[in-house]
Amino acid sequence: MSESRLSGEGHHRPGAAAGTTRIAELARLLDQQDASKPAPVETWDPPYRGDIGMAISADGTWTYRGSPIERPALVRLFARVLRRDEDGRHYLVTPAERVDVSVADAPFLAVEMEVRGTGENQTVIFRTNVDDVVICGGDHPLHFAIEPGTDGVKPYVRIRGRLEALVTRAVTLDLLELLTERDDGTSGIWSGGSFHELAQPA
Repeated sequence: MSESRLSGEGHHRPGAAAGTTRIAELARLLDQQDASKPAPVETWDPPYRGDIGMAISADGTWTYRGSPIERPALVRLFARVLRRDEDGRHYLVTPAERVDVSVADAPFLAVEMEVRGTGENQTVIFRTNVDDVVICGGDHPLHFAIEPGTDGVKPYVRIRGRLEALVTRAVTLDLLELLTERDDGTSGIWSGGSFHELAQPA
């Protein structure tokens, strides 16, 4: 979807104007929130409005009705109010409504990594594709999944609430260089005072 369509200009297809207006309404509502603080989406309980066609693909691309949302600022705005509930479903949550977001894998990607210290005093810091920065450990644990069919390692780091970022393949290669083995034979990575154990293929 082009930027002009997201901003309400240049509609040519039937239904495009209505769809663009829907996105614009959400953006205007979210713009009223204080962008300097995390949105308190876990405390909001607005009515559920169903599926409006929002999705996040496995490569982190946000789409609306099948077309990419090409404005990074708009993606970051929506990312601030994304929530994953206990049922595993993802929602875009505003003070006025809650709508579905279909997520192919993880909603975010960890695209950069910084390592400070060594051994048990090591700290791993991640930056996501929507510019969240988290220190791995504590409220932001790292866990590993095994990719079905390939037995490849897929690391995920929790960003907030139940939302996770999939560590990109390039960053995963650097991350796996930090693997260490404890006395009990388990392998993993130290960060933030916690040992994040490596998953093993079945």
